[in-house]
Amino acid sequence: MLPRLPYRIQIPMGLVLAVILSVLLVSVVAAQISARSARLEIVSTVQRIVDLLVAQGKPLLAQDDTWRAFTLLRNTAALLPQTGKGQSRAALLDAQGRFLAGSDPLRLPTGEQALGVLINGRLLPTTSDAARPINLTTPDGGMTLVEPIRSDDNQVIGFVFAEVDAAVFAPDWAALSTPALIGAALAIIVLVPLGWLLGRRMARPIAQTADCIAQIGRTDPVQLQLLLPQLQDPELDRIAGAVRQLLIETSAAKANEKRALSAERLAAVGRITAAVAHEINNPLAGLITATRTLRLHGDAPDTRDRSLDLIERGLQQIRTMTTALLPQAKVEDRCLTPDDMQDILTLARATAVQHAVAISSELVQQFELCVPSTVFRQVMLNLLLNAIKAAGQAGQVHASLSADANKVNLVILNTGRHLSDDRLQRRLTTDDGNDPNGFGLWICHEFAVRYGGGFTAALAGDIPRPFTTRLSFWLPNLTHHDPQKTAVD
Repeated sequence: MLPRLPYRIQIPMGLVLAVILSVLLVSVVAAQISARSARLEIVSTVQRIVDLLVAQGKPLLAQDDTWRAFTLLRNTAALLPQTGKGQSRAALLDAQGRFLAGSDPLRLPTGEQALGVLINGRLLPTTSDAARPINLTTPDGGMTLVEPIRSDDNQVIGFVFAEVDAAVFAPDWAALSTPALIGAALAIIVLVPLGWLLGRRMARPIAQTADCIAQIGRTDPVQLQLLLPQLQDPELDRIAGAVRQLLIETSAAKANEKRALSAERLAAVGRITAAVAHEINNPLAGLITATRTLRLHGDAPDTRDRSLDLIERGLQQIRTMTTALLPQAKVEDRCLTPDDMQDILTLARATAVQHAVAISSELVQQFELCVPSTVFRQVMLNLLLNAIKAAGQAGQVHASLSADANKVNLVILNTGRHLSDDRLQRRLTTDDGNDPNGFGLWICHEFAVRYGGGFTAALAGDIPRPFTTRLSFWLPNLTHHDPQKTAVD
């Protein structure tokens, strides 16, 4: 319960509890000491009364004067503690250990044997054992004294018997506890206000430090540093120093975050710019070749129409592609057709001729190719151009396009250096924007992610010879039709 309270309450309550426990502990110890002192005082008083009876009872025993013995006991026994309540008594015994006279004749009857028998539940010593003073303590805390009375020639002529019940020695706990209760009440009255003020003073810097910690992330760290208290206490100053250091590091981290965000934005702009330039440059070689063909063979109607259609679709692809690269742009596009694959092959053959690379193709169409044409054309062109460059001089490249009810899949094979899926993923996740071959693969990966498709590389054992690298790109097929199969080489 106490640890859940604030420090300004814990401190005064802790002080009060500590004082109360201290007062109670001191009171218990003092009560024990008082009880022991009271017992010693009672024993000393009884011993003095016994000595008095020995001195004054000696002539009475010598004269066998019973009445004077009763008078002596009546006057002397009144000095014993709690005699009026019947808790103390005394008697004179003759030489045979019999009661000669007693302060309580009913319990100490004259003439009855005392020594060597049970008296009030106590076994008294025999006359021979009582030749020296005897002090007996009963199990319940009572006390019995037997002291011999000797004649002038040192002969035992009688005994003094004194008995005190245990109730006489019982301490008055109510009286002893009163000072403890008064001390505890005074401690509460004095220490609660004092502890309250002290607790507020001690808890104030802790509360200020806690408020500063709570505002981290919502308030300027420089302003929070000004709110931190300057403390003389070494422990609290160490806590405030740790918070101050945290604020300094937070301020530095925010500045670094702003610089990193600015650098990231610049890098993103640069990467998009490089990607757009890369994707525009890819179809340009084919378009330039088509322009040259048109200039050389433009008189032939078929050649002119084919070249103009190719140039128009290529330019339309560039426009649609640049729009598609923008993350929030909405692009309206038609579905892919087999003619799009022929266009891409035509655009790529100009580069293939420069590298003496042989290109083959295959189309396996069980369903219509209902995927965005601009996206798929751009992916085909990127992968074909990368495969031609990877195959090297006199290499081979094979393009396969297939469609089923679920997806449209493009597979590009080449005879260049093997590209594993691990290498492909590392290239896609690299932050290096200076690799010209990486832009095409990165854009293929981005299109696959954006349109819910996939882009992977096959294991070396799963690639048909003589090819060494197999890249697969697929997008979901958005429509279902009756199957039909067409093959184009």
